[in-house]
Amino acid sequence: MAVEGVRRPAWAEISASAIGHNVRAIKRVVGDAEICAVVKANAYGHGAPLVARAAVAAGANFLAVAIVDEGIELREHGITVPILVLAEIPAATIPDAFAHDLTITVGSPTGARDALDAAEQLGGRHRVHVKVDTGMHRMGVVPEDIDDVFETLARSSSLDVEGLYTHFSVAGGTSDADRAFTREQIEVFNEVVAQLSQHGRLPRVLHAANTAGTFGHPDARFTMVRAGIAIYGYLPAGWLAASLDEVHEHLEPVLALRARVVAVRRVPGGARPSYGRRRLSERDTTVVTVPVGYADGYPRRLFDKGAEVLINGHRYPLAGDITMDQLVVDVGDDDVKLGDEVVLLGRQGDESITADDWASWAGTVSWEMLACLGARVPRVLVD
Repeated sequence: MAVEGVRRPAWAEISASAIGHNVRAIKRVVGDAEICAVVKANAYGHGAPLVARAAVAAGANFLAVAIVDEGIELREHGITVPILVLAEIPAATIPDAFAHDLTITVGSPTGARDALDAAEQLGGRHRVHVKVDTGMHRMGVVPEDIDDVFETLARSSSLDVEGLYTHFSVAGGTSDADRAFTREQIEVFNEVVAQLSQHGRLPRVLHAANTAGTFGHPDARFTMVRAGIAIYGYLPAGWLAASLDEVHEHLEPVLALRARVVAVRRVPGGARPSYGRRRLSERDTTVVTVPVGYADGYPRRLFDKGAEVLINGHRYPLAGDITMDQLVVDVGDDDVKLGDEVVLLGRQGDESITADDWASWAGTVSWEMLACLGARVPRVLVD
């Protein structure tokens, strides 16, 4: 098990009130549709048990994880709502999933047979959701095999085929091609729904919309939406905020990454702090050390793109390359002292740094930035 660094001055604050606010904001957008809060990858780096409890308390009806172990962790923390495992899992793992009351995904004819065998051996009643591949081509039953898969699952009274779903690949896109492809995915899913309905096999829970689909494609909400990055206060694309504006809502970032200054030193002009001596100090300046590095999820590539931190309400650039456990900050001639709070993500005074800022600096997406937050950074639930 990874060790949390509770004995060093660096921590992540997780706002329970922001999680609750975001769940309620999503609910106002989706109306009668239920909400599945996606808490895979340690709740995108936020701490899965913390987020799961807060999301359920705010009204989330389901939770979703990527692997069985993530679901078991939530059960061990006393969480009882339905938990969907979003990937088809190996046959040998299905009994563990069923034993912990996890809802598994069936994404192939083989997966259907494996679920059938496990359910028959265990007895009882076990929920499954069937995933349809509508064009992402990563996982899922192709529409041509849907009838065969449902016939297989119907052979056991120990299986409750509760759900049918799919996943979008470009629902947040703005190009004509992206919008057309998402429209095509919705149409394929609707065709499968109609086909199953005609045969009397339509599951009671239908879901297609990820965060982008939830806000950008109202006709994809069906009976449930899977809210991922929105739970944590972010949107995949700016245009998706229009749905929130319509109901006079907004999202609030949930995570703040904070630390304290652990060293202060005056360096002469011409100095090149940190590994690689990559940045020249053109004049005498003060450099402070912060106990957070790339092993904690602060990527080295942020240095190349002009990353900044907040100290005493002011923005400061990095003074040198990011190392595994520490980074150095150029604070010029300002009066920064040992123990002063440093904000790497979050708000301080009138300034803020967001995961979108990190993603912009790193040339990636906010999901990656948040999910990479290291295990040795303790998550502290606030408010």
